[in-house]
Amino acid sequence: MSVDSVNLATLIGSRICHDLISPIGAINNGLELLSMTGTVGGPEMELISDSVGNANARIRFFRVSFGSAGEQQMGRAEVASVLDDLSKGGRLKYQWTPAEPCSRSDVRLAFLAMLCLETALPYGGTVQALNTDGNWMIIGEGSKLNIDDELWARVSGGQSSTQITPALVQFALLPEAAKAAGRTVRVEQGSDGVTIQF
Repeated sequence: MSVDSVNLATLIGSRICHDLISPIGAINNGLELLSMTGTVGGPEMELISDSVGNANARIRFFRVSFGSAGEQQMGRAEVASVLDDLSKGGRLKYQWTPAEPCSRSDVRLAFLAMLCLETALPYGGTVQALNTDGNWMIIGEGSKLNIDDELWARVSGGQSSTQITPALVQFALLPEAAKAAGRTVRVEQGSDGVTIQF
């Protein structure tokens, strides 16, 4: 059985996130135990606790974004929990509006779109996910946009000579994952935001 490059990448992503989530959870449990003893506290402990919380949130987010996806359902509470934790540690605030459970494949596409929007909103803003009858809109809004037209052309299947670095891998993966799911990605840019539809 052969494994294409996109599936291989998602399997690697799943493996890395799976192996990292347990030790980070253990560190968090250790911090809770230390705080219950009352012997350790102060700003150092708060810094460590915040850092572990941020790392945990990012790994949970990356596990969906870069891990293998299928048609198993993810409930609203699970998705909102990941995004709420992500919002605590960053400059962006995420809003998940679909009330019904969604396939992991759809959530993965939404999360990849959110990662693309992260690069467009370097000074912060809001990112909102909407789903109407299976048509998704991921909307990023902020006071200042940073758009590399050449890079963004790649998202909707256009030609791009921009080199994909590790920080930009979502721009290569989103259109490929959408194609595998039988979807087409469209991008609309306004003066204060960018909308990704699929």
